[in-house]
Amino acid sequence: MSKDLRTILAMVCVTSGLVLISGCQGNVRRIAVKDYVDKMKAGWVGQMAGVGWGGPTEFHYKGVIMPADKMPQWQPEMINQFGQDDIYVEMTFLRTLEQYGFNCSIRQAGIDFANSGYPLWHANRNGRDNLRKGIAPPDSGHPEFNKHADDIDYQIEADYSGLIAPGLPNVAIELGEKFGRLMNYGDGLYGGQFVGAMYAEAFFEDDIEKIVRAGLKAIPKNSQYAECIRDVLAWYKQNPNDWEKTWQLINEKYHLNPAYRRFSCSGPKGEFNIDAKINGAYIVMGLLYGKKDPDQTIIISTRCGQDSDCNPSNSGGVLFTTLGFEKLPEKFKSALNPEGKFSHTPYNFPMLIKVCEKLVRQAVKRAGGRIEKNAGGQQVFVIPVKKLKAGKLEQCWEPGPIANSKFTEKEKAQIKAVEK
Repeated sequence: MSKDLRTILAMVCVTSGLVLISGCQGNVRRIAVKDYVDKMKAGWVGQMAGVGWGGPTEFHYKGVIMPADKMPQWQPEMINQFGQDDIYVEMTFLRTLEQYGFNCSIRQAGIDFANSGYPLWHANRNGRDNLRKGIAPPDSGHPEFNKHADDIDYQIEADYSGLIAPGLPNVAIELGEKFGRLMNYGDGLYGGQFVGAMYAEAFFEDDIEKIVRAGLKAIPKNSQYAECIRDVLAWYKQNPNDWEKTWQLINEKYHLNPAYRRFSCSGPKGEFNIDAKINGAYIVMGLLYGKKDPDQTIIISTRCGQDSDCNPSNSGGVLFTTLGFEKLPEKFKSALNPEGKFSHTPYNFPMLIKVCEKLVRQAVKRAGGRIEKNAGGQQVFVIPVKKLKAGKLEQCWEPGPIANSKFTEKEKAQIKAVEK
């Protein structure tokens, strides 16, 4: 390879967030630790902004588009979302990782989730009830024991998995297999892995369509969830300036058609739709049609309806990660209370940022990466680019066999919480 060609290849890789090591021997991505922290911090703020802004509308609009004049007005104080399950549930998983590391067992993850004290609903509630009864994961999320296994739950709490895995979508997939299976299965699990992989890409890419496609690579391509996201991408191409037309197409296929609601907890024709697929479509709607505008991204995901605080929380988080905290509009930062503690967690906002930085250092090294210093003396994550390993296809309406997983008496003794 000539010197000129090596120079051209290096320039191409740098502009795409990639750097070649020793010519063609391997690809890595580099991000300064301070830049990672800036983006990770923004990702958490995006979640808080989305759930805070959309919160008053949750499930007020089911199978209809929310009128524009019903969208709440943003107030800076809305950012302080310390009591939202969309935010604090995933911190249970962070705490398990902080205490036991990335090699913690799925059974330990289940014990910690069983001991959580906050109120829960749907797949989360059913999964935790199972754990407290002695049904260990992965059976706690299996459709035979969990009639909500295709619901949105892990999708709304999977943000953490990408925020501590920049450029490491396989880590987001792996964390889904550990924490997502506490309560979900099939498309319910894939929704979280899709969201996690989008976050992982958002540290290096700001082209929204590329971020969405990176998320798609993390889940089985023949799943209904992947089909749904591919449809949204295709319909966006057909109607790039008319999100309401695309919404209609989504509603017709994924809300009104029983074939795509075969494990819907509200029945195949229920107005209420907490299925992971359609709500995942609304995340992507905000990202694509929001055109990188923070306000429009959150507003569109909210106005799509159904779980209209969770969906803008996910879309806001992914978009804000691409922007970084320093570049966020001041209205999303000015009232943030650094001392506010997230419900049922040991974390306030600064502590949350610190624990994520601690965990990402472990994740990078565990994935074969390293931490170097650049010419200016700043620490830089050197992150290997690896082939994605999506899981095998499974469907809640045709599930595979149960694992017959039960907690031992010793494990049961570690579960102190009980349902009241």
